Amino acid sequence: MKAPRILLVLLMYCCQSQAQLAPTPYERTKGAETSTYPEVIRYYQQLDKQSSRLTLKTMGPSDAGHPLHLALYSNDGSADPVLWHRQKKVVLFIINGIHPGEPDGIDASMLWLRDLIQGKKKIPDNVALAIVPVYNIGGALNRSPYYRVDQNGPAAFGSRGNSQNYDLNRDFIKNDTREARSFVQIFHYLQPDVFIDNHVSNGADYQHIMTLIASQHNKLGGVMGEFMNKQFEPGLYSLMKKRGYDLIPYVNAFGDTPESGWPEFLEGPRYSSGYASLWNCFAFVPETHMLKPYPQRVDATYALMESFVSFVSENAGTIKSLIRQSFEQQQKADQFALQWKLNRDKWSDLVFKGYEAGKKPSGISGLPRLYYDRNKPFEKTVRFFNQYEVAQEVSKPAAYILPQGWWKVAELLQLNRVTMIPLVKDTTLEVEYYKIDQYTPSSRAFEGHHLNTNVKVSTHKEKVQFRKGDWYIPLNQRANRFLVEVLEPQGMDSYFTWNFFDPILGQKEGYSSYVFEDTAEKYLKENPALQKALEDKKATDTSFAKSAGQQLDFIFKNSPYFEPGHNRYPVYRVVR
Repeated sequence: MKAPRILLVLLMYCCQSQAQLAPTPYERTKGAETSTYPEVIRYYQQLDKQSSRLTLKTMGPSDAGHPLHLALYSNDGSADPVLWHRQKKVVLFIINGIHPGEPDGIDASMLWLRDLIQGKKKIPDNVALAIVPVYNIGGALNRSPYYRVDQNGPAAFGSRGNSQNYDLNRDFIKNDTREARSFVQIFHYLQPDVFIDNHVSNGADYQHIMTLIASQHNKLGGVMGEFMNKQFEPGLYSLMKKRGYDLIPYVNAFGDTPESGWPEFLEGPRYSSGYASLWNCFAFVPETHMLKPYPQRVDATYALMESFVSFVSENAGTIKSLIRQSFEQQQKADQFALQWKLNRDKWSDLVFKGYEAGKKPSGISGLPRLYYDRNKPFEKTVRFFNQYEVAQEVSKPAAYILPQGWWKVAELLQLNRVTMIPLVKDTTLEVEYYKIDQYTPSSRAFEGHHLNTNVKVSTHKEKVQFRKGDWYIPLNQRANRFLVEVLEPQGMDSYFTWNFFDPILGQKEGYSSYVFEDTAEKYLKENPALQKALEDKKATDTSFAKSAGQQLDFIFKNSPYFEPGHNRYPVYRVVR
C-alpha cells in the first residue's frame, strides 16, 4: 500500500503545481496589458519548476544590473546545446523585447511555453528551443503608457532605449552594451540553426497583421541563400496561410505608399539578423503591424513561432547540412562581399492587401496630410524588389595581423570566439596594408559613434616589424566571413565604419613653419622629383600657388618627416 500512496502524493503535488500557475497579465486582462519584467521572470521560474523539459539559465549581465535569462526547452529535457547538435536537433533561438515597447513576443512566448509544458501543444523531438524572455531589461523597466504613441496597445510597455539609451538592435557588431556582449556569448554557446527576433513594425497602414524580414537571400549567399529564397520563406508563407494569416515581407516603404512596391530590407551586421547571417544562421525578424489590436498581434506571433517549428522539423536534415556546407565553403572561398546594391530591374510580384491612401487638410496646419481609408480596402499585385548584387568585394588574405595596441578590437574578436595567435617573438613580415584615402564622417552621433562611410583606400606592400604579442589571425576558421566584414575598412558595418580606428585619422606630428622652411628648402634641393611635383601642382591649382602654407605642408606630407601612421589602417593582410 505504501507505493500507491507515494504515487498519489506525487500526483496531488503535480496537480497543485499546475493549479498554481495563474493566468498571465495578458490573459487576465484579455489582451489589454503586457507583463512587467519581474512578472515575466517569475513566470519563467514557475515554468522551470513545473517541468523537467524546461530549464531556465542565468546568463550574462545587462546594463540594467539584472542578468539575461535563457529558457532551454526540449522534449527529452536535455538542456545542453552541444548535445542538441549531436542529436541533430534544429536549435531555434528566439529573443523577445529587444524593443520592449514591442512586447508581442514576450507574451506569445510565455503562453507558448506554458501550453507546451501543460501538453496543450507540442514540438517534434528533432527541434529544441532557446528563448530569451526579455532582452532589453532596462527598457522594460522604464515603463510608460506614452511610448510608441502610434501603437494600438497594450496599455503600458517599456521604452526602446536600454539603460544607456542605446538601441540594442544596432549593437550586434560594436558591442557597446553588456546586453550585446552577453548575446554574443549566448549565440556562440547555442550555435543556433535558426534565429528569430520578435518585433512590431512602424510605417504605412494595411490589412496584414504580420510581416517578416528574412536574411536577404543574396547577401546570405550560396546554398543557404538559395534555400532561403526558394523554400524557407515560401514554406513559412504557406504555413501561415493555413493558420489564417496572409504573411507578407516587411513593408519597407516609408517615402511612398506601399502600392508603389518596395525594396527588401537589407540588414547589415549591426542588426540581429545581419549578425546571425555572418555565422551561417537562418535569421528572421517578424514584424507585427502596430495598428492591429494587441491580441491579434500576439496570436500572430504565436502562430508564426509554431510555423517555424513545423518547417524546421520537416527540413531539419537539409537545414543542418546547408549550414555545414556554408562553413566549409567559406573556409575555402577566395572572395567576400563588402557592399551591396539593389537591382531595380528585377522584382517579385506580391499580393498586397492595403487601404486606399489619400490627402486631406490637416487639422493642425490646414495643409494636405496623408491618411489611409479603412473603408476602402484593396488587393493589388505590387513589385517587391528583392534582388541585390555585390557592389564591392575583397580577396581573402591568408591571415590578418592586429597590433596588440588595438586591444578594444581584439576583445571584440575574442568575444566572438575568433582564433587569434599571439606572436611569440618580434617578427618581420611582408604584408599588405591600406591607406585611408577618403571617407565621409557622419555629421551627428549615431548610437554612440560617428560613422565613417564612402571609404576609399589604396593598397600598399611593405615589410613590417611586428612585436611579440601582436595578434596573428588565420583565415581558415568558422569566423572567416565575420572577420572579413569587420576588419576590411570598406565593409558596411566594419570596425572602421564604427570608428574604432579613428585615432589613425588624426595627425599627431607637426612643425613650426619658420623652422621647417629651411629644412624643406634643403630637402627640395636634394629631391628634384618632389620639386617638380610642387611646381606642377602650382601650375594647375591657383589657390595652392598663392598659399605659402599649403606649399610648405605639401612638402612636409611628401617627406620622411611626416608620420607614417597617419591614415594608415592598422590591420595588416598576410597574402598568399
